[in-house]
Amino acid sequence: MALSFFRKETKTAVNNDASEAFLKGYSIEVMPRTAEKVEDFRALLPKGTRVYIAHIEGTPIEDMVATAKRIAGEGFDVMPHFPARIIADKATLADWIKRYQTEAGVKQALLLGGGVNTPAGDFDSSMQLIETGLFDGFERLHVAGHPEGNKDIDKDGGDAIVMQALKWKQAFSERSDAKMAIATQFCFEADPVIAWANRLAEAGVHLPIHIGVAGPAKLQTLIKFAISCGVGASLRVLQKRAMDVTKLLLPYEPTEFVAGLAAHKAANPAFGIEQVHFFPLGGIKTNATWVTENAGAAGVPANAANA
Repeated sequence: MALSFFRKETKTAVNNDASEAFLKGYSIEVMPRTAEKVEDFRALLPKGTRVYIAHIEGTPIEDMVATAKRIAGEGFDVMPHFPARIIADKATLADWIKRYQTEAGVKQALLLGGGVNTPAGDFDSSMQLIETGLFDGFERLHVAGHPEGNKDIDKDGGDAIVMQALKWKQAFSERSDAKMAIATQFCFEADPVIAWANRLAEAGVHLPIHIGVAGPAKLQTLIKFAISCGVGASLRVLQKRAMDVTKLLLPYEPTEFVAGLAAHKAANPAFGIEQVHFFPLGGIKTNATWVTENAGAAGVPANAANA
């Protein structure tokens, strides 16, 4: 008789009322090269899904705009990234905005500092982008959030500078016509996220939070991305999983993380997290399929809903 050293992990779906409500209206992030692999987003994403388009340093603006145009043409709201530190100057920023607006009808943007250490030109922060006034007239502006801190900004490991910036953005939102929200880095553990969101509220920052969630992926892939992106405290969830030989070769799924946040939101309706933002680190199709299988009516793709 053959012996197996691996026991099959039992999957627990998160499809209940709390999780379905929590996943409703989720957003997802793509890049031009990953979007090319998707034949039709309508076969994967629910109608009206917001699709962020990540702008990685070196990606031509032509590719970014073409991706935005294609996805918008399939009926989705597109939200391109504007990373301050890869934008040379105000004229370049104005040109990008004009292209997005005229060619793809873009009315939403994620403004962030960006992942490079040395600015390419005049901008170093999302606040400087806002202060140009070039985003006046946009319907929605999102800014970045870091539940586990950002050592590129607060080099002492704290969050004083990040918190000051969020307070500035809160004040701006109160005098702006644009809808604003905080889109966060991905995390893996609910309790630290809950504590961070509550601390923002106590500090007077009431911008809605769109919490970053890593989609299903190989454990090794997630650990690599978590380290490179500076995910801190909740990385221990992945490290603990890696030490369990029964789970080491199985793909990670965000079931427990989503269920924990959903339960807290259901028990505390005023809690600051408004919705989920997925990072499809294991692939867009894999991520979308997980939501379809776990979110009930909130995960039905547009094509299936229209059938």
